[in-house]
Amino acid sequence: MTIRLTNAWVLTLDEGMNQHERGWISIDGNTITALGAGDPPAIDGAEIVDCGGDIVMPGMVNTHCHMAMSVFRGLGEDVDDRLYRYILPLERKFVTPHMVRAGSALSALEMIEAGVTTVADMYYFETQVGEVVAEAGMRGIVGQTLADFAPPDHKSFDEGFALVEELVDRFYDHPLVTPSIAPHAPYSTGLEVMERIAAWSAANPTVPVQMHLAESDLEVAWARDTHGTSTVEVVRRSGLLDRSPICAHCLHLSETDIANMADAHVTVATNPRSNGKAGRGIAPVAAMRGAGIPVGIGSDGPMSGNTLDLFSQFAPVSMFAKLLGKSRKPLPAAEVVRMATIEGARVLGLDGKIGSLEPGKQADLIRVNLTASRLHPIYDPWSMLVFAAMPTDVADVMVAGRWLMRDRQVMTLDPKKTLRDAMQIAREFKAEMVRIDEEKR
Repeated sequence: MTIRLTNAWVLTLDEGMNQHERGWISIDGNTITALGAGDPPAIDGAEIVDCGGDIVMPGMVNTHCHMAMSVFRGLGEDVDDRLYRYILPLERKFVTPHMVRAGSALSALEMIEAGVTTVADMYYFETQVGEVVAEAGMRGIVGQTLADFAPPDHKSFDEGFALVEELVDRFYDHPLVTPSIAPHAPYSTGLEVMERIAAWSAANPTVPVQMHLAESDLEVAWARDTHGTSTVEVVRRSGLLDRSPICAHCLHLSETDIANMADAHVTVATNPRSNGKAGRGIAPVAAMRGAGIPVGIGSDGPMSGNTLDLFSQFAPVSMFAKLLGKSRKPLPAAEVVRMATIEGARVLGLDGKIGSLEPGKQADLIRVNLTASRLHPIYDPWSMLVFAAMPTDVADVMVAGRWLMRDRQVMTLDPKKTLRDAMQIAREFKAEMVRIDEEKR
């Protein structure tokens, strides 16, 4: 069936950043077939959606997330040693396929409500995450994490690789879900394992690689003390950098690191809210983009950054760049929106399909309602989206021509069941935290 969106302020995010203040879009099946300004050509039998002058733009791309960790959100926020006191013990005891499914569903619900249509995820029991993403109707890159710190779903790297193979088999050629291999970080895998992952990636070139890189002082010290160089150089020596991984965070980089990453066609997911909240530093986003490295915006996990929408990331990513540059000029608002859409899609290797509204691309789009007083007057739609809009302004969400949300009502998930399942796990967490506190007195 053809769907025709009319009377829309269409922000295409195409190469020319074209916009149509009274525009229209035609969608056949899962594909955008035509768009333009003014009165659309007549069409018989189409579903006509009058957008009432609201913005219609590409769905947003969250380039780094740990969806299942929504059940950890807000836990022990003011406890200095919460990672070792609560998080790791809770993960070892409670991270199961059921928990991963429940947490991922809560995150999918939140992202749909906020206009995120595509997510790059890495965690454990990732086949379950992929199932949730598919059921929710979202688009996703789902990465099975490999690590050496007793993760909950594998006791050895051999077992971890078996889980990667299972994930790849399950989602091979899936229309929405792309399987990925996800070494946790250089320090938590090591040089030899990264070499093995690089070889596996070379043998499976259609499977993306995701990893954390240059995220913390601990990682920088590990690379310096163990290998006498930078963490980026360790990854380069392993051969893994040449596999053009999707790298999250990338805070502690030298000019040489950035040049090597650009040469290797690495892409980056910056996570300003999470990194700022943890006091870890500011990513050199402008320098990376200036070197030709595509940089998208990620939320990180909901334990770290709390929210999974990208509106919450917009102001921090812009402000941090301006603080580094000591000027208003770095990362103008239009570029921030590009990072959340077409550039985010490029980070994930999906820019041929999504990220902009153009004929032939998948119909992944959102409608942003403009009735809220805080949005007006609108001199510049980009500035409004970056500094004033909120997730609750998203009215409709579509992926591949399918409505996931209409008039703020999510259609692909049961919100009540999703919240109930998550709260049951939270009750189990609370009881275990009380037990831990009593044990440590």
